[in-house]
Amino acid sequence: MPSYYDIIGDIHGHAEELVELLLELGYQRYGQGFRHADRMAIFVGDLIDRGPAITEVIQIARSMLDAGDARVVMGNHEFNAIAFHTAVPGSANQWFRERSEKNRKQHQATLDQLSTRELADAIAWFRTLPVAVELDGVRVVHAAWMEDGIDEINRSLDTFGRFTPEFLAEATRTPSELYKAVEDVLKGPELKLPAGHEIVDKSGHVRDTVRVKWYEQPAGRTYRGYHFGSDDVPDLAVHPSAVEGLVGYPPDAPPVLVGHYWLTGTPVPLAVNVACTDYSVAKNGKLVAYRWDGETALSAQKFHWVGKE
Repeated sequence: MPSYYDIIGDIHGHAEELVELLLELGYQRYGQGFRHADRMAIFVGDLIDRGPAITEVIQIARSMLDAGDARVVMGNHEFNAIAFHTAVPGSANQWFRERSEKNRKQHQATLDQLSTRELADAIAWFRTLPVAVELDGVRVVHAAWMEDGIDEINRSLDTFGRFTPEFLAEATRTPSELYKAVEDVLKGPELKLPAGHEIVDKSGHVRDTVRVKWYEQPAGRTYRGYHFGSDDVPDLAVHPSAVEGLVGYPPDAPPVLVGHYWLTGTPVPLAVNVACTDYSVAKNGKLVAYRWDGETALSAQKFHWVGKE
């Protein structure tokens, strides 16, 4: 098995950019997927929704996984799709992810592009995906490497089965430990803003919470300094009770690669051992990969991308 990996960010149905990036990285067509002579791709999740070629993206990633040329971790969009298409037992027209206008709009491109059979097959495949992987000294997770949360999810998968209705019932029950774990690991820890403060996020939704820089120490931070993104948040001190359980990611821990955060600009590591590979390809940004060759300190020179400069 290769010990060097190319970690590829959120694709969201942009197969043209995916093919271009794989070819640039030295992969060649192999069946319905791609293969590199001595490297393996790791996809950070969010293969689906938004883009124009979702079926092809799933086909490439799944073929590469089946052939041993890639690993795939679950993103929040894959988890949401499972919940959206899993009925609550004993209920009429009730699903574990509410079929609201907002949720349907987010998932609409997938609904439009996949046939009923293709969709059922994709959901069955999504249920097999891990929420995190650690290979040869590198870690990959969709949003945040939270050790306790990953352990809670994996214990619950052992107890309830892989994203079964029983698992989803617990994962969508607030405030269960599994609910918090799924939110943290697949969507990133969030911090509730002080009373009376709201933001409008990148999707135009009004929110009273912000995603935080989970990899940094929260002590002594302000909401503006500790939040993740470019939203206008108050420059007020964060009370220690609001960040209980957030301790940062140790600088001597194995390097971790994530997606999820809709970054823009020129890719750079977030910390000495933390980097994000999501640079908003679904919003006319870049599809980014980080080429990991065993280093413990991540480097801006190891990012590769296609799309907008």
